[in-house]
Amino acid sequence: MFLRRSLLCTAIAVAAWPLHALAQAPAVVEVGGVKYATAASVGGTSLPLNGAGIRYKFVVKVYTAGLYLAGKATTPDAVLTGTGAKRMHVVMLRDIDANELGKLFTDGMQKNTSREEFGKAIPGTLKLAEIFAARKRLVAGDSFFIDYVPGTGTVISVNGKVTTEPIKEPEFFTALMRIWLGSSPADYQLKDALLGQAKG
Repeated sequence: MFLRRSLLCTAIAVAAWPLHALAQAPAVVEVGGVKYATAASVGGTSLPLNGAGIRYKFVVKVYTAGLYLAGKATTPDAVLTGTGAKRMHVVMLRDIDANELGKLFTDGMQKNTSREEFGKAIPGTLKLAEIFAARKRLVAGDSFFIDYVPGTGTVISVNGKVTTEPIKEPEFFTALMRIWLGSSPADYQLKDALLGQAKG
């Protein structure tokens, strides 16, 4: 009788284990088949996911992007002027020439910043160009973090590996964010999604 009861308890525990493991798993948001954790650690600070979406070029899905901030922001100004650590997490959905993507980023920065602001971001922009030039090609599944760490600067990682020394000019990170959040963003629907205002 005791043996039967022990076996029954063991069977119940084994059957319940997957549910327990699922309950302990970190929450994620899925966008375009890419899973974004609902929180990320940047500079020792836990940042909640502010929003995530897909960058389209015409009807082609190019990449997904997720924005992590210290506090909820629903306007570009709130993101750009907010203090604390920040992260933009980009995951490629298609293969692309890295130099082409770098050019698109540079064009996006120029469209959304004044000449004076862009001038202050040039040192970081040159480093970004070097990173893309070294990669030559980004393939579907490649990802990169653009992290802003107060007191350190902008840290760029490709596939989890830090690519360069921190870019200290705060204007560089702001100019980069304007690619997605400026008045002429790369994708208006993505802009809304990053601000947590995705329709439907």
